[in-house]
Amino acid sequence: MEAVTFGVLGPVTAERAGAALALKGPRHRAVLARLLLARRRVVPLARLVEDLWDEPPPRAVGAVRTFVGDLRRALEPDRPPRAPARLLVTEGPGYALRAAPEAVDAWRFEAAVAQADRLPAAQAPDRLRAALGEWRGPAYAEVSGAEWARGERSRLTELRLRAVERRAELLVELGRAAEAVPDLDAHLTEHPWREEAWRLLALALYRTGRQADALAVLRRARALLAGQLGVDPGPRLRRLEAGILAQDPGLDPPNEPAEAAARLWARATEAYDRTVAAGAHARLESTVGLLRSLAVTGGGGLEAAREHRTAAVAAAEETGDAELTARVIGAYDVPANWTRSDDPERARRIVEAAERTLAALPDGTAAEADRCRLLATVAVESRGVRSPRGPRAAVAAERIARHLDDPALLAFALNGVFMQSCTTAGLAPRRDATGAELVALAARHGLVNYAVLGHLIRLQARSALADFTAADEHATAVDRLAERHERPLVAVFTEWHRALRRAATGTPYDSAEAAYRSAAARLDGAGMPGLERGLLPLALLGLRLARGRPVEVDPCADWGPYRPWAEPFALLADGRDAEARTALRALPEPPPDLLYEALCCAEAALALELGDRPALERTYGRLLPASGELAGAGSGLLTFGPVDDWLTAIHRALGPAAADPAAGR
Repeated sequence: MEAVTFGVLGPVTAERAGAALALKGPRHRAVLARLLLARRRVVPLARLVEDLWDEPPPRAVGAVRTFVGDLRRALEPDRPPRAPARLLVTEGPGYALRAAPEAVDAWRFEAAVAQADRLPAAQAPDRLRAALGEWRGPAYAEVSGAEWARGERSRLTELRLRAVERRAELLVELGRAAEAVPDLDAHLTEHPWREEAWRLLALALYRTGRQADALAVLRRARALLAGQLGVDPGPRLRRLEAGILAQDPGLDPPNEPAEAAARLWARATEAYDRTVAAGAHARLESTVGLLRSLAVTGGGGLEAAREHRTAAVAAAEETGDAELTARVIGAYDVPANWTRSDDPERARRIVEAAERTLAALPDGTAAEADRCRLLATVAVESRGVRSPRGPRAAVAAERIARHLDDPALLAFALNGVFMQSCTTAGLAPRRDATGAELVALAARHGLVNYAVLGHLIRLQARSALADFTAADEHATAVDRLAERHERPLVAVFTEWHRALRRAATGTPYDSAEAAYRSAAARLDGAGMPGLERGLLPLALLGLRLARGRPVEVDPCADWGPYRPWAEPFALLADGRDAEARTALRALPEPPPDLLYEALCCAEAALALELGDRPALERTYGRLLPASGELAGAGSGLLTFGPVDDWLTAIHRALGPAAADPAAGR
């Protein structure tokens, strides 16, 4: 029987003789991906459980064993019963996938890139082209939100980008510049922050006799850097432009292969010097500016921006220059609309770097703008974290920005204010005022990204207040902005808004559920795991509760951060009331984000089912400030129904001694 081959440079696949093997559901693919990432090493069963679920369900170990058994049957269908597996083996405390080195596309790709470095220059481009042909999409695409895959995905992506540029550099130096142009053009369309690729494209065009086109490319690079980001091109781009204008003979194609090899060697030995040269500070700031532009494209762009941002901040700190570090951290003023971080660990590191830099900044008014941006960064990156530091940083940033009378600075500070506006229930009117100020500020000063943010904030706030006429107007306005200025992530939020509208306005249950599922499909590949994880099952839970339907909770679904509120329902369904009561009493206060009221209602539903008076009193007090609002609709995505319905139900359960739900209005 032919060997099984595996693919991770794109969707996770397994094939035999070119035919795809049936891998069943996403959890099976996740297990396969995790074992492939381990590179033939054993992955303990406990680690698999930990990686597959944030909060493992009660039967997680058995579920993983089932997934492994299903995979074994797919990978070795002819294996006799009870015969030991040869490919996906049990070893010690876990499992290992003993794939051959040539059986996995990522391993073949890495080997080919390493081999290209050892080949003569004339043979290396073809080897690199074959290696790049292994890619079918983003690495480990189906587990892009998994923390355990992030490092490997980032490493493989960077290796691919370097391979593209390495191949182009070889072609240019070998006198085959025309072959490099199409690939570089496509490369820059997807990765416009790569200054070296801009340089190589301009040089390739010049060496093919297209001097005007080469200068046009350099102008495009300058426009991207200076026109949109307010920074100048790096020294290598500036030197190339000057050389082309002067028709420097040193830019002419090499005459001999030996000359080409000599140039390549010289550039290789200069690589380290370039990273620490005098222009490194400017390049760091330029890089962050490019990442800021990249982040609003969504999907892989947003994810790449997050990954490279952390590296840029670390590089800035290594210089020991606090003011440079402040500018690098503060330059990433990408508007944030969701109050839960996509990558909490990275956000924590950014906050720590910002705090260290705040402490190191010199006193005086000259550093006030930098101080404001650092404080706004702390406020934005601390979203969803219950700590007094985030709200204090937001207040301080807003105060400085208003004093400096800087519109862009104030917009960034107001983003921090918004991110810290979910500490209790009932704050939709305050968020609406922040959104209105952002819309007006953006209109006066041409701040497109913040106009988008302001309309989305108002869409959310007006939905919470059940004012769907105004919410729809903001949805229409933000869709127009997104179309005009190419902001693809906006459509994710407006489609979820339309699903929420169906759920909140009496659309038949099946139609509302279908709308939620359609909106969830749009999240695939959007690069927002903090929004995506657990959102659909939570929305469907809210829909069932709001419509008075029996609760159905799949404990194996990806509930993400909402699992603690879902598992007690599963325990109730199994008749394990005592365990459900214990889980209810162990629930933490919901995090300070846009789903605060929704999770309070989930807790209230459990407390009502179990007749748990302390939990009822707790949720009553938390929900009372939101009387008159739609629970969860402040997210702009989902709802658990009117808060007053929940307050009334709790009031009845508590008896006549309870406070009147209307008292808090």
